[in-house]
Amino acid sequence: MKFATYHLSPDARTSRMDARGLSGTSWAQFGDQVLLYADDTEGEDLATRAGRTAPQLQEYSTPAKREHMHIVVQNGRLFQQEYPDVPVILDRGRILLVDLDPERVHQLEEKGLTCYGVSPLEQHHMVFAVRDRSAARAVRVDWIEDLVNEVSRANLEATLTHVVSFPTRYSTSVDYTHVVSWAHDQLELLNYTTQVQNITVDGSTSHNLIADKPGGGAGPRDVVLITAHLDSINIQGGPLAPAPGADDNASSSAGLLEMARVFATHQSAQDLRFILFGGEEEGLFGSTQYVASLSESERIRIRAVVNMDMIGTMNTSTRSVMLEGAPVSQTVINSLADAAATYTDLTVETSLHPFASDHVPFIQAGIPAVLTIEGADSTNGNIHSINDTIEHINYDLAVEVLRMNVAFLANAIGQAMPVCV
Repeated sequence: MKFATYHLSPDARTSRMDARGLSGTSWAQFGDQVLLYADDTEGEDLATRAGRTAPQLQEYSTPAKREHMHIVVQNGRLFQQEYPDVPVILDRGRILLVDLDPERVHQLEEKGLTCYGVSPLEQHHMVFAVRDRSAARAVRVDWIEDLVNEVSRANLEATLTHVVSFPTRYSTSVDYTHVVSWAHDQLELLNYTTQVQNITVDGSTSHNLIADKPGGGAGPRDVVLITAHLDSINIQGGPLAPAPGADDNASSSAGLLEMARVFATHQSAQDLRFILFGGEEEGLFGSTQYVASLSESERIRIRAVVNMDMIGTMNTSTRSVMLEGAPVSQTVINSLADAAATYTDLTVETSLHPFASDHVPFIQAGIPAVLTIEGADSTNGNIHSINDTIEHINYDLAVEVLRMNVAFLANAIGQAMPVCV
């Protein structure tokens, strides 16, 4: 195969590639980077075929076959750590393009449920996009901005510090039960209606923690969910080993509790629900069983799910966030991107390749769900180990992600209209 890569200018990042004039050549867009590829038998170099001058493209050849080209969406560097022998054609951190025999892909499908996902590279494919912030910026709404400004770095830091103080948050451990109890108390103090949902993780008991706040709108109301997994894991050390899980996922668990504080006294039109899931690291057990427990009437009133997973590590030169969903999630992705452009300085990446976090069971049930995760051109390699510690947390990034999510949530649940008497 012949390959060539080039970078798009900022104003062209979200535009579709134009395949005209690229006979025999396919493309894939990875944010601001475009990959062109063609069979060696085509003869003509890619620069000539694409009508571009050679200095703009970096051309090279590999023995990869078209049917061996696969997209990997990984947590941290978990796929690369587990399969260092798999050739990487293009590395964009969370998202890789690899050379992988289709027969081997079948062997990986079950094993990688919470660590990575693998899918064939489609021809002429937008793998992920980088949004132009100026194009999506809207007029700020005063009451939404007031809620956004309620996000407190000091509160977030104090909460996150407490969450990682437990030796482990392994889903079936005593320590996990203790941290669930502590989080339950925090939400009760904020006057949320809470319940602990028992779940089964590999034959043992664990827990989801659910907190509800009814809206004040008349008639049937929708509900918006904010979710994160509370558990942590140390893969090499095992269930009893220290698993601080500062980024994965104390950052988002603390962020969820901070969002709950911000909305505790807000009078919304629609219902609001916060969920801390257990069993994510072992296989999305908490979210899968939660979705399975929903009645059809409950499912259809879920307007949106925003799932947070790893929001606290800077992997890029600028603060960035990946919004990952599926076609059913596109409206939520667009609204989150608008919120980011209007109320934050985040660079926004978007992807329709959902894998390896608690948004996936919702999407599989046809519910619009989006993962908000730190941008990842060079992902966090410390997760799932004793090294995922609080010293690596970038609170400024986490606060910006929370500001985006608060703005989205405020817009989604609205304000309850005052009652005239």
